Amino acid sequence: MEDINTNEKLEQNNVSNEDTIKRIKDTLEKIKPFLEREGGSCEFDSFEDGIVYIKMTGACEGCMYVNQDIEQGIEVILMEEVPGVVAVRLAEEKEQVKEAMRKIREESEAYNKKIEEANNKNSEGNN
Repeated sequence: MEDINTNEKLEQNNVSNEDTIKRIKDTLEKIKPFLEREGGSCEFDSFEDGIVYIKMTGACEGCMYVNQDIEQGIEVILMEEVPGVVAVRLAEEKEQVKEAMRKIREESEAYNKKIEEANNKNSEGNN
């Protein structure tokens, strides 16, 4: 019985993720004309852990203002338009972001383990 519920949840997550990706792509299509006026554009790469990864093309590729355009424009719009989007990053930064997130998870788990151990010691001392 549990496997069926797990499979149903996975299917729901896949449908939800597909819907989110469609909304991301649709929103990027609305943003592109503004970038194209300046000779650039952007392309959807992937969506993982709430982060949208994009490729900047044309004049936007390698532009010194690309991070500013992403953070103050594309990211703000996507976060407002698409529930579940928490950040937008360049596709070429994906491995760095994943590594940083892995380190944060490890540090968080270690911290939580220390808290749990301290709580266990306190509860043993109170008995």
